[in-house]
Amino acid sequence: MSTDTDTKVKAELRENFGKGFARRLRAAGKIPAVIYGHGTDPVHVALPGHQMSLLVRRANAVLELDIAGKEQLALVKDVQKDPVHQVIEHIDLLVVRKGEKVQVDVPVVVLGEPFAGTIANLDAATIALEVEATRIPEHIEVDVEGLEDGTHITAADLKLPSGATLLADPETLVVAISIPAATIAADEEIAEADAELAAEQAEAGEEAAPAEEESASE
Repeated sequence: MSTDTDTKVKAELRENFGKGFARRLRAAGKIPAVIYGHGTDPVHVALPGHQMSLLVRRANAVLELDIAGKEQLALVKDVQKDPVHQVIEHIDLLVVRKGEKVQVDVPVVVLGEPFAGTIANLDAATIALEVEATRIPEHIEVDVEGLEDGTHITAADLKLPSGATLLADPETLVVAISIPAATIAADEEIAEADAELAAEQAEAGEEAAPAEEESASE
C-alpha cells in the first residue's frame, strides 16, 4: 500500500498504565497502543480513537506515526476489542521500514458468478504472504466467473501482486465450486418420486394385463 496522508497518525507518548488509566483514555476518545519490533524497547502510546477505528477496518494497515515529532512506520498487528460492545480496547503495532518485507495474512475476495446452479465456497478467507510493508495488497481477488461444479482453486493458482511471495501451502484449497446440497437433495427427492411413480405404473400395468386376458377369453 502507499503511505497516503490518511495513514498519518499523531501518537501521544504515555507513561501511565493499568485498566483504570486505559478506561480514562478511551473515555477521552483515545486508544492505548504499544509499538515494538526491530529489537527496540516497547513504546506505549495513545492514538486518536475515531481515526484508528476507520483505519483498522482495512487488514494489515500501515501507519505513518508522528511520535513527539519523530516519524515511524508501523504495521497494525493486533486489534483487541470488547467482545460485547466491539469497542477497540488496545492495538499492537509492529515497527517496519520502507523496503522491508513482512509476513501478513491477506483477505481473499471472490469475484464473478460461477456456472448456473453452482455456488463458490470460500475455504480460505485469508492467505499468508510475504510482501513489502508499504505494498501490502488490500485483498487477493479470485475470479470464479463461469466456473463449473468440481472446480478447485488452490493457493498456487492465485495471482499475487508483484514482489509478493506465497507462504501458505500451495495446495491449500481456497475456493471450491459445487452444487448446493439443497439442490442435490431436491434432485434426489424428485428422482425417488419419479422412480416410485414408474414402479406404481408398472405394477398397475401388470395387474391390468391378466384382467384384459380374462375378458378376451370370455
